[in-house]
Amino acid sequence: MKFTWFNLMPWPYLPDDFREKNRSVWVDIDQRLFDPAKSHEVYNTYMDLLEYADTLGFDGVGVNEHHQNGYGIMPSPNIIAAGLARRTKNAAIVVLGNSIALYNPPVRVAEEFAMLDCISGGRLVAGFPVGTSMDTNYCYGQIPSLTREKYQEAHDLIIKAWTTRDPFAWNGRYNKLRHVNIWPRPIQQPHPPVHIPGGGSVETYDFCIDNTYSYSYLSFSGYLRAKALMQGYWDRVEERGAPDKSPYRAGFAQTILVAETDEEAERLYSEHVSYFYNRCLHVYPGFADAPGYRTIKTIQSGALSQYAPPKGGGYTELTWKDLVEQGHIIAGSPETVRQRMEDLIKGLNVGNIFCLMHVGNMPADKCMYSTRLFAEKVMPKLRNMFPDFADDDRFWAKPLENRVTSGSLPGEFPTSASLAKTYA
Repeated sequence: MKFTWFNLMPWPYLPDDFREKNRSVWVDIDQRLFDPAKSHEVYNTYMDLLEYADTLGFDGVGVNEHHQNGYGIMPSPNIIAAGLARRTKNAAIVVLGNSIALYNPPVRVAEEFAMLDCISGGRLVAGFPVGTSMDTNYCYGQIPSLTREKYQEAHDLIIKAWTTRDPFAWNGRYNKLRHVNIWPRPIQQPHPPVHIPGGGSVETYDFCIDNTYSYSYLSFSGYLRAKALMQGYWDRVEERGAPDKSPYRAGFAQTILVAETDEEAERLYSEHVSYFYNRCLHVYPGFADAPGYRTIKTIQSGALSQYAPPKGGGYTELTWKDLVEQGHIIAGSPETVRQRMEDLIKGLNVGNIFCLMHVGNMPADKCMYSTRLFAEKVMPKLRNMFPDFADDDRFWAKPLENRVTSGSLPGEFPTSASLAKTYA
């Protein structure tokens, strides 16, 4: 199993009456709710928590890209990842990912991901999401019906830039470049492993199978409701005659909260879960799915945006008990969490878990408490869930054995005499 400690970086200061006074947490959120001075502490605390996860033995630390929202204040995950590449030692840097249809030209992604792979010593796991409709269509103005075509061209250009050793010209519909010849290029060859985050688009299944990418389903409706969609993916893997059904072909994001007892978990974390589901996921339905964003096949499959609120009263009517029993969150004692995680892992057949350990406006000390309990009392018991595929490393980073340590300049100021001796 591969466990990535993931931080969405939500804004933790949304007011109590946010839902009543704001149409949406995304796209047209009131800018006056953001305090740049407070963000200085918020960003640094969030990065500290990601670095803390590395010290506890998580396989990866994860970041992602969103725009104009209070759900996740990370419009440039590569900036965060660059800091993590220097300050972490062993965890993969999982950038899940860059919304490549938004970059002009997409070789920018090829270059920045290559830099991250080089700085980290080959620890990059790359992600290429299409991006939510809010980000891609409403914030960045992409035409919904052309988004996936533009995405495909961006992907093909990035992969060719990574794997071609001579300069080449690119004459696409959306990108026309006379000279493509990226410097630097990634350490990992032929290129870093790629994970494709999906919210239910059926075409993404084939895209992942064709390219040997890992399909990652990111949803806040929990693993119980994800079974039908993930079963559709595995059915497609079998229909296509893929050489194996390795669980590492798939990943799932799950909110996880651990305490000494089930009762303590509710007491410590319920307010922060409520904050996230009722404020951070307060998305105007008109922004969740621009007409043309989803393909006909996906609509026919019944897969809807994970950001569209549930029918009825949405998340506002769900209690802590509802969220736990319906699988939106996995919370409780280490043993309770272990049992539920086993159900998730076996039920979805997923080898990559993106652990959402920080929730809403959770303070750092609670997050550290939950994270350490999971790392010490839960994660070790889940490690060997798929022994038949223990050697499958196609979907994970392969770092250099000998990596430099950041901050390793000479301890003493070089003198003329020492330089003369060294370079005589």
